[in-house]
Amino acid sequence: MMTHSCLRGHPEQPARISRIFDILTENGCFQRMRELPIRPVHREEALLVHSQALWDKVLASTVTLTEQDIVDSEAYYNDLSLYVHPSTPYAARLSAGGVIEAALAVAKGEVKKAFAIVRPPGHHAEPDEHMGFCLFNNVSIATKVVQVKTSTKKILILDWDFSCYTGNGTQRAFWDDPSVLYVSLHRYEGGYFYPNGPFGSLTSVGEGAGTGYSVNIPWPEAGMGDADYLLAFQKIIMPIALEFAPELVIISAGFDAAEGDDLGECHVSPAGFAHMTHMLCSLAGGRVVVALEGGYCLDAIAASALAVTNVILGEVPPMLPPMTASEAATETIWQVAMEQSKYWKNLDPKSCEPIEEMEPIAISVPELLKAHRADYLFKTHGMVELPLLNPALTERYSAQVACTPDIMGKDKDTLLVFVHEFGNLRIELDSVTHCDVRQEHSYLVDCSKELITWAKSKKYSILDVNVHPKPYAKTRLKSGSDDYAGAVLVYLWDNYISLTSAPKVVLVGHGPGCAALINMMQQRAVGVLKSVVTVVSVASNHETPPTPRDIPKLREWYYENSLLVVPNTHHILNSVRLMKRYGKIVFVGEEKPIKLMMAALSGIQGWVERKLEDYKRPE
Repeated sequence: MMTHSCLRGHPEQPARISRIFDILTENGCFQRMRELPIRPVHREEALLVHSQALWDKVLASTVTLTEQDIVDSEAYYNDLSLYVHPSTPYAARLSAGGVIEAALAVAKGEVKKAFAIVRPPGHHAEPDEHMGFCLFNNVSIATKVVQVKTSTKKILILDWDFSCYTGNGTQRAFWDDPSVLYVSLHRYEGGYFYPNGPFGSLTSVGEGAGTGYSVNIPWPEAGMGDADYLLAFQKIIMPIALEFAPELVIISAGFDAAEGDDLGECHVSPAGFAHMTHMLCSLAGGRVVVALEGGYCLDAIAASALAVTNVILGEVPPMLPPMTASEAATETIWQVAMEQSKYWKNLDPKSCEPIEEMEPIAISVPELLKAHRADYLFKTHGMVELPLLNPALTERYSAQVACTPDIMGKDKDTLLVFVHEFGNLRIELDSVTHCDVRQEHSYLVDCSKELITWAKSKKYSILDVNVHPKPYAKTRLKSGSDDYAGAVLVYLWDNYISLTSAPKVVLVGHGPGCAALINMMQQRAVGVLKSVVTVVSVASNHETPPTPRDIPKLREWYYENSLLVVPNTHHILNSVRLMKRYGKIVFVGEEKPIKLMMAALSGIQGWVERKLEDYKRPE
């Protein structure tokens, strides 16, 4: 595996594994360990996760490259954050095969724990693409092989690699799989960290049967330390892991969050990694596999690997000094708890709530944005706030539902219902390390302005619903459900939409508003079939709106009258089964939710206008 090297030098260098091997030798670790044989991953094993095309790309295309070929193709591999060497295919196969053998040895009871000291790393490699220093997804392949070849089925993958925003490849491999709990702590910075995009956000929770089995803890900045990581373990990771009750734990152990790593820019100590490992060793009867991922400071990666090895050999982690988690970490952990508590009973968001020292003199940014939106809609379009008389809904969504005054008028032919979250904040900071906002250079990007302006020009009545909830609301729905957004729409349907004189209703959902619309349609199917002309869903990469179920007429209507807009990189493209659930699907060359909406707007307008022209009200 050390023959895989870059001709021009690279942080992901052969010495990463030799330095670990040396420090474990110097400290007598191997005298207490058993060496497991390594072998290349087999094609049929790799294809449990990867496509044939990727297998061919790694093996067939790179094995024949000369040094000049490598130089000539440098730009191609740079775009993927990769480098290759004539020996790369065999090194990549050995790396994946090494993790497989380590995981099988633990799963079969041959050893209690194992450390796979391998490279190249794997967690960024997606089913159809290699990227981010990774050729094959070592941990994902090992997980699948263990599930196939042993009786071990429930597996926890904990990814603490930091410098690249999430183990995107691993998360994609198990996106809809409830047998694998994937947890990642990573540098996210609002999606503007490699490889960019919203897939590693706290709302990336999986889909279908796998909903809730992806847990992302997205650090908003560099500089995280032991206190931040250990708080995340205590408040989020361990409660969820105990409820999941894995039969095997695999750690994607990247050490780029270690003190001294220039890519990670964080401050986790060897003792911090030891404590995290110790907590994970309390799960699955102690059956733990550690698989090396990133980490590019040789001193830091060696010291951290030694600390982890000592723990898996049964030593107690060293004592840590008194410490307090950062404000950014506590806020992130609380937000993750709010999201994941929808799926895990062990989580208590109240216990994670940050201490708001500035609360008496502070106004939250969402409240400011709500006030601005209400003012804009009133001054520009004459829209007014629609009252919600349900206490639980009022507490969460006051000032977030607005309509044109003619919503109940008799002279309107069409009502457009637009359900969405806030737009994107574009904020310029004083510096990289300080979060002071340069207000004069910051702004809100709101795609709803264009849609509402168009609807007004067509003389439609408009009902605008912002489904971003207030975080501190205490009042519960009488039904006991946590679907407040869906409850808002059902309330609006019963008290306003179904009572309007407009014979034609158009539903448009953006982001999380898509799922809320579908849930409402399912609960009010009879009325929807009578008056809704079409439903448009604009969903980003980490979202797939549900389709109506259990009501054949509604499903049939949905296939004929729905439009789904998604990025052309959306995972729905990889599943014929998913594609068949939807009516018309439009793929757009934009990934960010706001840009996706703007790029698709003219097509959405044309679709709605055609549907309205062809509409015949059911008898």
